[in-house]
Amino acid sequence: MKAKNFDLEALDRDYLFHPITNLKSHITQDVLILERGEGIYIFDKDGKKYIDGLAGLWCTSLGHGVTELADAAKEQMSKLGYSTLFASKSHEPAILLAEKLIEMSPFSSGKVFFGLSGSDSNDTQYKLFTYANNKLGKEKKKKMIARKKGYHGVTVTSASMTGLPNQHKLFDLPQENFIHTETPHYFKEGKEGETEEDYVRRLSETLEKTILDEGPESIAAMIAEPLMGAGGVILPPKGYFPAIQDVLDKFDIPLIVDEVVTAFGRTGNAFGSETYEIKPTSMTIAKALSSGYIPISAVIVNDELFEPIKEASGDIGVFGHGYTYSGHPVSCAVALKTLEIYERDKVFQHAKKVGEYFQNSIKEILEEDYVGEVRGIGLIAGIELYKDPLNKIAFEEAGKAGKILSDTCQKNGLIVRPILDTVALCPPLIISEKEVDELTDKLKKSLQEAKDEIMKVH
Repeated sequence: MKAKNFDLEALDRDYLFHPITNLKSHITQDVLILERGEGIYIFDKDGKKYIDGLAGLWCTSLGHGVTELADAAKEQMSKLGYSTLFASKSHEPAILLAEKLIEMSPFSSGKVFFGLSGSDSNDTQYKLFTYANNKLGKEKKKKMIARKKGYHGVTVTSASMTGLPNQHKLFDLPQENFIHTETPHYFKEGKEGETEEDYVRRLSETLEKTILDEGPESIAAMIAEPLMGAGGVILPPKGYFPAIQDVLDKFDIPLIVDEVVTAFGRTGNAFGSETYEIKPTSMTIAKALSSGYIPISAVIVNDELFEPIKEASGDIGVFGHGYTYSGHPVSCAVALKTLEIYERDKVFQHAKKVGEYFQNSIKEILEEDYVGEVRGIGLIAGIELYKDPLNKIAFEEAGKAGKILSDTCQKNGLIVRPILDTVALCPPLIISEKEVDELTDKLKKSLQEAKDEIMKVH
């Protein structure tokens, strides 16, 4: 029996436990049930067409309906549908993908550990540094520095790294040993008369004071996204990462770079680390690694981190960490094909070029009465709404204005993501200039239609 003969919304409410959702209001509000996708567009069960303005969840970089990725999955499933990497077993897709990722990465050499999500890979990051430091006799190094509004996942450990209150409330998080330093948001957090350079200096001084207060000997690493995605598409001010790394280097503290959102062309370069002059010790990637078509993530580490882990595993007989689906052959095959398409079709170069057009196009909406800031780079942007943009006065009912605009966009055939009163955009990298025009037209129309309702928000 075909699904269209069922009341899918009723079945959804009866049986499906939704992540990152207001579960109480979900019972009464409309459920958007999607059925298929084609390029930058997705279609709901009734055939209505939408621009996928968030690339799924920051991930469908090649858009929808890429038959080459489906074919790669089918071929690998037919050949070897599953194999483990435990106990020195291996297979070609994992080997070739690891080699390709090291070639692409900022590291001249290193190793790749596979997972299934950015969350589990950031959990792995913490365990790797703990394991290595224990081997090196640095048992006090257990603390991790992250940032307010940073997002690193939802496992117990990665949610503790995350600096968003909704990922902490009622979960008894963050756990001990996780410290959150300031959000690098110059527009909102800069003091009156403070230049961007002064602001960066203040943030680096705050970080240094935090390290000294906690004790440098207790800090295992700092983790940071090149730009904050789920925190509201917050871009670092100019010179931020070099200044931060100077402080970390002073105390011999490694930097973990969370490239889950920014890797593979999103900022116009292969990695956000390249865009923002970051020199990581290790890196987390996921999402666009397979264009979101199949779950896969990876931790890429340099040799300096890998060597003590290798030696410690020899001492105790095993490296006791891994997942059933680490390096799943089908996931690796799809990821390999994704990377091949990026290279063959010059997707990163296209994203850089169209990204400039995209940024210029959305800057025009600053003319709207309640738009306070439009920030972005490449093919990612955040539009923050304010009650009084001129005086940077936010809405007291945080999140209401953002939801009104998001709902209006959806009505007009554009999917965006409200992050409190910031609306995030992150379209597939394959988007054309003509399609950018279509997206911005829908956005402008929605801004106008939502204006009266938004201006009533306190």
